[in-house]
Amino acid sequence: SVPPESLLDDIVLTHSLFLPTERFLQQLHQQYPGGSRGATREGTREGSGLRRKRAVLAVLLHFLETYKGLLQEEESAGKVIRELYLLIMKDTSLYHELEDEIIKLHQLVETVELKVADETPPPNKQVKPLFRHFRRIDSCLQTRVAFRGSDEIFCRVYMPDHSYVTIRSRLSASVQDILASVTEKLQYSEEQSARGDALILVTMASSGGARGPGGLRAGLGGPAGADPTLCPAAEKAVLQPSEECVFTTLGINSHLFACTRDTLDSLVPLPEEIQVVPGDTEIHRAEPEDVANHLTAFHWELFRCIHELEFVDYVFHGERGRRETANLELLLQRCSEVQHWVGTELLLCEGLGKRAHLLKKLIKIAAICKQNQDMLSFYAIVIGLNNAAVSRLRLTWEKLPGKFKNLFRKFENLTDPCRNHKTYREVLAKMKPPLIPFVPLILKDLTFLHEGSKTLLDGLVNVEKLHCIAEKVRTVRKYRSRPLCLELEASPAQLQTKAYVRQLRVIDNQNLLFELSYKLEPGSQ
Repeated sequence: SVPPESLLDDIVLTHSLFLPTERFLQQLHQQYPGGSRGATREGTREGSGLRRKRAVLAVLLHFLETYKGLLQEEESAGKVIRELYLLIMKDTSLYHELEDEIIKLHQLVETVELKVADETPPPNKQVKPLFRHFRRIDSCLQTRVAFRGSDEIFCRVYMPDHSYVTIRSRLSASVQDILASVTEKLQYSEEQSARGDALILVTMASSGGARGPGGLRAGLGGPAGADPTLCPAAEKAVLQPSEECVFTTLGINSHLFACTRDTLDSLVPLPEEIQVVPGDTEIHRAEPEDVANHLTAFHWELFRCIHELEFVDYVFHGERGRRETANLELLLQRCSEVQHWVGTELLLCEGLGKRAHLLKKLIKIAAICKQNQDMLSFYAIVIGLNNAAVSRLRLTWEKLPGKFKNLFRKFENLTDPCRNHKTYREVLAKMKPPLIPFVPLILKDLTFLHEGSKTLLDGLVNVEKLHCIAEKVRTVRKYRSRPLCLELEASPAQLQTKAYVRQLRVIDNQNLLFELSYKLEPGSQ
């Protein structure tokens, strides 16, 4: 059975699984004595009427506290809340009994800036720099802020000849909207579109072997002296006109291209994505503590930007769809990026001794991240070191001091998925906030809860399922219940490390990583 004190929170967090938010609020409005189709004041006893008003007010307050900034995107929901708010504020009978709640309601409604249809949008809305894809410019050192679907961003859309247009677009824009902006910038005529030269939008990744059935290189035992070409095949996907929020779902080294169907086959990746230049990067100069602390600080910023309801929307494909999971998707991209960064740095390090030293440094960075309770970075680094292209470097691993070999074995045990990640869960349970969990595992748990039981049983809501989902979301709330305090200097060297950590250059193509690996140690298995 569900404890009554958490039932309200369960419903507010999970109602969208069985009831759209607008209808949920309309029903709440109807329950208010004197509201639309609600009980009339004359027909309600004073005591029960006040109890009902108190109950409606409690639900509304909790709803507003939970949703906060998300309501800026919900025009229809904002209208219902505004109507209910005005009804409550006009109800003078409440002021004596519920003065504190009324004041709190007023403050919350002012804070969330409800979106109402007849209001004109604010002029000169600031354009936000999005993490990745919109060219890193000078935004990498700024503190990350949460994204909402209506936020406007700048984005480059490339042509087959690698020229590009920069468009200003809503984050939630559809493919059709993006193409309309590109067409306008290119002064593309209606006549061209009518002739069948209409533009299509394509995502293009230089990660030919990173995903899909042909993922790993077939000829791994190729001739030892071979000098393989380091140009990956390109992955292309044509986007449908109705698709929304394509910006946040782009891969690490992916870009948007606009072309006609005739030129689709001729698209090739941008040159900058296929250049592989071995050499020293900041990782070789920076101290492990500094790299680890900047990883933790950045990932905490990204984790804090995620609204807890994004976890529900992401797994259950709720009414808001992908419009409101941008922050979660960006963190998942970052997790993948850190994994590939580990392999990229090691496989671009040509000297054996230097590579072994870097391997030791990366294990040390993982250890400090674990100490910082940044399990996202810790997990991503360990997964990166277990990449087959890295783990096969026998000569490199042999040069690692015994102490670090043992430490890495412990890390492998901690990230072992056996018995549903039992070891990791036990370690996590002993940690106190603030901490950054390995977010993909939370999504896996939510997916299991969703697929393991029905939301409706014989037409009734499965309250037990909703409670389990809400409990999982509440763990995220708990992890962020205290601020993260890391002492980071603002010296030029620290700023250089900070910039490096926040704009990692990575190879996410498994074929290419294997080719680099075989070039370094042809005979290793």
